[in-house]
Amino acid sequence: MKNLKSVFLITLALITVSCSLSANTEKEGDPKTGTEKGEVVNLNKADFLSKVFDYEKNAEKWVYEGDKPCIIDFYADWCPPCKKIAPILKDLASVYKNDIVIYKINVDQEQELAAVFGVQNIPTLLFIPKDGQPQIAQGALPREVFVEQIDSFLLNKE
Repeated sequence: MKNLKSVFLITLALITVSCSLSANTEKEGDPKTGTEKGEVVNLNKADFLSKVFDYEKNAEKWVYEGDKPCIIDFYADWCPPCKKIAPILKDLASVYKNDIVIYKINVDQEQELAAVFGVQNIPTLLFIPKDGQPQIAQGALPREVFVEQIDSFLLNKE
């Protein structure tokens, strides 16, 4: 009984800490102007269909709708690894604001989009070049890996 009480108290403490961390959210860019300011832009399904890929119209073939390569971060507010990469993505959005767009999709709010890409783990990152097929990565990648993927895969820099 004592062990059960201890487990309950620890669980309650973890939930309280997690909720307080989730409440501290950063302001994201406006979908219409965020890319110009170098901000991470939140996407919903309608924005995704018009800016990234209209899978309802092109169910059989990948057709990228964007004018710059992009990264899409499938995340959740409660996910510690997602919180770990959020400042990295924000910084990279600013550094590469003229070259790429960085989007984020909340998997709790946009479950259909997560299902379309088979997102089972978060963070899941989709690297989408202007031409060609996207690549997917899972987990909290270090900044160096993001820079390498952006430079070599998205921007074709040697």
